[in-house]
Amino acid sequence: MRSAERATRTACLALVSMMLAACTALPNPFAPAAPAGAPNGVKAASTPGVEAGTKPAPLVAKPDLVPIAPAVQRAFDDARQALASGRIVEAERGFSALTKSNPELAGPYANLGLVHRQAGRPAEAVAALEKAVQLSPQRADLANQLGLAYRTAGDFAKAKASYERSIALDASYGPAVLNLGILYDLYLWDGARALELYDRYMRLEPNDEQVKRWITDLRNRTTQKDAAQRKEQG
Repeated sequence: MRSAERATRTACLALVSMMLAACTALPNPFAPAAPAGAPNGVKAASTPGVEAGTKPAPLVAKPDLVPIAPAVQRAFDDARQALASGRIVEAERGFSALTKSNPELAGPYANLGLVHRQAGRPAEAVAALEKAVQLSPQRADLANQLGLAYRTAGDFAKAKASYERSIALDASYGPAVLNLGILYDLYLWDGARALELYDRYMRLEPNDEQVKRWITDLRNRTTQKDAAQRKEQG
């Protein structure tokens, strides 16, 4: 990757902690995880290098613990709305209270992880999202968010494993496919593998014009690199 291009994309990645994509279309808090092959309804972020699938998480309970008390639901909805509206301190206070009063629920931990990432606290984000995944291990969206937390913390091996776990849970979950491609492109510097994942993502989201441009850019860079290597060898 050319140094100027790498610097540009690295700068773009600084926006990751500020992204809460699709906040205006929050999911049903009691909806079950989408089955494999079901559309995920989450589009990629529009800024190069910004990971996808970072919207506030639903309130997830273990099957034997539903229905959830109305007061708990209201408290969660208030905190989630505060997060979606950018009232971070209020959101953190609400989610933290719910993790103490209802430690069996994954949603408060998942959203607290988003709050910590936005506040630049990667270790706390990882801890909160690890707990969320522990409570709801079958949710592809939570595994994807944990991958984002690991990536922000600089643990690329764990980020890769979490994205792959998300894809294994739901092969049609585009955000995890895209984020794994970004990881290979920008952090692991494996352009060939990144292209495979970007192409796979495009089969899930064929109208994503932004990622089409990323693919063109990466192919151009790969071609230029190969030409330079052939010149050196010749």
